[in-house]
Amino acid sequence: MNSFVEVYDRIRDYCYDKINKNEFNDTSYNLWISPLKPEKLDGNVAYFTVSNEFIKNTFSKNYTEFFKGALKDILGFDVEINITVKAAENEDDNEPNVKKAELMESFSNAEYGYTFGTFIVGRSNEFAYAACTSVAKSPGSTYNPLFIYGPSGLGKTHLMTAISMYIKEERPGTNIIYVTGEAFANELINAIQQKKDTSQFHQKYRSADVLLVDDVQFIAGKESTQEEFFHTFNELHNLGKQIVLTSDRPPKEIKTLEDRIRTRFEWGLIADISSPDFETRVAIIRRKAELLDFIIPPDVSEYIANKLKTNIRQLEGCVKKLKAGQLLMGTPPSMAQAQKAVNEILSEEQAPPITVERVLNEVAGVYSVTAEDICSKKRSSQISMARKVASYVIKEVTDMSFKSIGLELGGRDHSTIMYYYEDIQKIMNKDTHTKEMIEDIVKNIKNNKF
Repeated sequence: MNSFVEVYDRIRDYCYDKINKNEFNDTSYNLWISPLKPEKLDGNVAYFTVSNEFIKNTFSKNYTEFFKGALKDILGFDVEINITVKAAENEDDNEPNVKKAELMESFSNAEYGYTFGTFIVGRSNEFAYAACTSVAKSPGSTYNPLFIYGPSGLGKTHLMTAISMYIKEERPGTNIIYVTGEAFANELINAIQQKKDTSQFHQKYRSADVLLVDDVQFIAGKESTQEEFFHTFNELHNLGKQIVLTSDRPPKEIKTLEDRIRTRFEWGLIADISSPDFETRVAIIRRKAELLDFIIPPDVSEYIANKLKTNIRQLEGCVKKLKAGQLLMGTPPSMAQAQKAVNEILSEEQAPPITVERVLNEVAGVYSVTAEDICSKKRSSQISMARKVASYVIKEVTDMSFKSIGLELGGRDHSTIMYYYEDIQKIMNKDTHTKEMIEDIVKNIKNNKF
């Protein structure tokens, strides 16, 4: 057998593989498994060292049995674990690592599950919350479909996940499928482009007992995707299966959504989620602080709630920054610290630049071509139109020059790109459908930058 240190690489891989099986999360692995340094295997005792007492105690309390199982599976026999602390030569050098580990453990423990019980209900979301709980309790027999819309970061995905978790607990064996609109479109496009049999795709989605589609606006304008979704929707609805959809806007404002699909989205119940009111924002701040086991003074909570008004993730991020300041720097949550944290959050939330790759992928999905096709010398009518639209959209959503756009699109001359841009303008002035489709593309890109 190889030395224990060499065999330990296999043990690490085994443990990391468990992340993919949801037996513990990536943070747990990095904080408590990865720091273990193998020393030797003496009989049936495996010796390890760690850098501080905090890691040793946390591992011993929470991961010993799991780790014993991993050792047995790899080595083939029961193994006891012996861990000693081998601190850095300079204890002061080790202190920041200990505090960082404590902070990450605190954050990990404070990540509440997306259940109905952890959802903060206020006037801005109580109708959507009530509709989701009703659907979860009686899927397929109340509101079908249920369509929830509102800006990003306000809890739509939380509610979708809560529906899934409730049904799984109350109705084990229910086939629940969650997918984003973009993932659904990409999965179908890939199957078509690679000339795969789409029957497996059909079977996957049409066998669902509950279909949850997040950001369904991304199917708009994509002809083959809408065709597939239309038939999937019809089959599930006719069988009484539950369908829940979310979007950043109501069906009537998704301009390039086919009328037959828009009508079906409006068959059931439409519920909106708006920005939380002041009281709800304060409640969210206090809940997150409680989970992190510290107290934020009322005036500080109110200051944060008054400054961060449109996104729940911003509120939670601000609370985490205050917790980090208290643990790492010894600075309690004060008005000054809150002001600093709010400014950092607002700076971090500034929109990242939109990439050409993002535009090409979005346009390619609409025209059922590839980004490579758009940049190529191919001249089919479909590809040529996609190329013109991509040129127009890039110009609209970025500050790139025609020359720069041309270089990105296969090295084309700036005069060619200018011609594309002007031609699309003319088409949009005459063709309402094309105009609405391009407006939807621009909106999708601006609302989902990555």
